[in-house]
Amino acid sequence: MEELFDTHAHLEDEKLLLLLDEVILRALGAGVVCLVAVGTTAKSSRQCVQIAHQQGVYAAVGIQPNYCGEVSSRDWGQVVKLASDPRVVALGETGLDRYWDYSPFEIQEDFFDRHLQASQSMDLPFIVHMRDCGVDILRMLSQARRRGPLCGVMHSFTGDVELMRACVELGLYISFAGMVTFKKLNDLREVASAVPDDRLVIETDAPYLSPHPKRAQRPNEPSLLVHTAACLAEQRGMRLPEFAALTTANAKRLFRVAETGV
Repeated sequence: MEELFDTHAHLEDEKLLLLLDEVILRALGAGVVCLVAVGTTAKSSRQCVQIAHQQGVYAAVGIQPNYCGEVSSRDWGQVVKLASDPRVVALGETGLDRYWDYSPFEIQEDFFDRHLQASQSMDLPFIVHMRDCGVDILRMLSQARRRGPLCGVMHSFTGDVELMRACVELGLYISFAGMVTFKKLNDLREVASAVPDDRLVIETDAPYLSPHPKRAQRPNEPSLLVHTAACLAEQRGMRLPEFAALTTANAKRLFRVAETGV
């Protein structure tokens, strides 16, 4: 069986949390050997760390841009403290979002840079959310790169080839979720074909973005990662076992883990 690494799942979401033991068993049955539970607020980050210890997975802690406008004075300090936990392998999800009008953009920028600075000082990779703001993301990443090297991943990437290459040049990995399997998104599959072999990873973004041919299944869950993997393997002219081994090795290198995490 192929060994897959789901680099981004929101296991603390109530749709998954209520059936988490079953979700994890199905993931294992589908060959998902590693998984990162990703937080979006201080509270959900704490939940992800708890899940990581209980279920033997990994966690990422951070404040997603759409929640930056409602943080308390203590939230950021709690995220930084959580980041020292041995099961935490990344900071995020962080980033910027111009599609939703939930948080003032200058506050999003402030928190994005906090995550980037913490990543550089704590030597942890970061996870980037990007929606309708590729130019802004590149600007801030380029500014952060002047302080030192960057290590992170563009989560659920939907940009074009030029943006992808710019991100790779800055030191980032590129992750694709279920959207890349959607029949009408040929352009996104072309972008996925152009990602360098050593920078490509995959994710479910569960409970969102169920992949074809399981788009009607709600919630999405890590066991469905195999469909995204099969789609991209075919797109890149690879056998599925070869593609799984490549992307799992990349994810382990990105998050600096040697052991399985499910």
